[in-house]
Amino acid sequence: MTPTTFSRRDNSVLGRWWWTVDRLALSLLLILIAMGVFLSFAASPSVAERLNLGTFYFVKRHMIMLIPALATMIGVSLLSPVGVRRLSLIIYLLGIILLILTFFSGLEIKGARRWILILGNSIQASEFVKPALTVITAWLIAEKMHDEKFPGITLSMVAVGIIVGLLLLQPDLGMTVVIIATWVGQLFIAGMPIIWMTGIAGIGVAGLVGAYFFLPHVTKRIDQFLDPSAGNPVHDLYQITKSLAAFANGGFFGKGPGEGVVKKHVPDAHADFVFAVAGEEFGLWLCILIVGIFMAIVVRFMMRAAQGSSLFILLGATGLAVQFGLQAFINMASALHLIPTKGMTMPFISYGGSSMVALAICAGMLLAFTRKRHGFHDWGE
Repeated sequence: MTPTTFSRRDNSVLGRWWWTVDRLALSLLLILIAMGVFLSFAASPSVAERLNLGTFYFVKRHMIMLIPALATMIGVSLLSPVGVRRLSLIIYLLGIILLILTFFSGLEIKGARRWILILGNSIQASEFVKPALTVITAWLIAEKMHDEKFPGITLSMVAVGIIVGLLLLQPDLGMTVVIIATWVGQLFIAGMPIIWMTGIAGIGVAGLVGAYFFLPHVTKRIDQFLDPSAGNPVHDLYQITKSLAAFANGGFFGKGPGEGVVKKHVPDAHADFVFAVAGEEFGLWLCILIVGIFMAIVVRFMMRAAQGSSLFILLGATGLAVQFGLQAFINMASALHLIPTKGMTMPFISYGGSSMVALAICAGMLLAFTRKRHGFHDWGE
């Protein structure tokens, strides 16, 4: 028997949670969180010193935010699927209000209004809406599959359209792509006709082409990605140039903890480019390990979701898992210049207060959906 402080006869809330939660997935998430703390010591001090803050300013804030993040993840994971759906609806409605308020009182950073100040903390509302919307669309699509008269697909399209419209006004194309990709994935899993999928794909391509021609910052980033000489090496390409230099400097084994040199010149080394710090100080092997952990988390949750008898759980858990993995991929691919640069945090590893809590909600929902219930096999007990 696995050593634990909880007996199988323990009928308390935490006791039942312990014996029904996917402990392997939970362990992988905790390992990821621990790696985030570890890398914050490597990436944050140089940024804090450059901003004339205390050496461990960002490290302390990162660890402080772990307390509400972990509490949120565990708390959400205690919910039933119905509870997760109700919570998602509340977050979705509040998120719409916050997204609207962002246009009037949001913080403008690099020409975009994505953040709003609440009680002294800057919050990106779209981070919270993202998992909530995934659960809502999962329920609407599942209801449509059960009852053909229910306009689930249409309603899910409306729910997605409202958020996408608000995001494009900010503008935030990266978040828009993640949300639409997740929704399309859910439709595919639900078995939507190929003609529908082809039409949606066509609209998506047309949307990206339109974004290139009508959104100046998108045009600029794509042009710089395709032709680096089109950008200013001092301003436009500075971070990505230093990021690639950090990976090259680290090699396979890295320079060692605290020995990174290039990281000191990367403004967002603690946030969007923490992967570059991992590459410079610890080398390719740690980067591969990080990729492996993210892949394991996504695959594990998708495998667990596939064992369920509920289409809602299948679509919800799969959508959340894809969303979680896609965010990690975008962050790492941006740091490696495999895609145009997009400011998106690496789940639980990058510094970020509201992002960490939002990701904790996503992880908690995944743990809630994949707890052992009727329809799940006994996993390694």
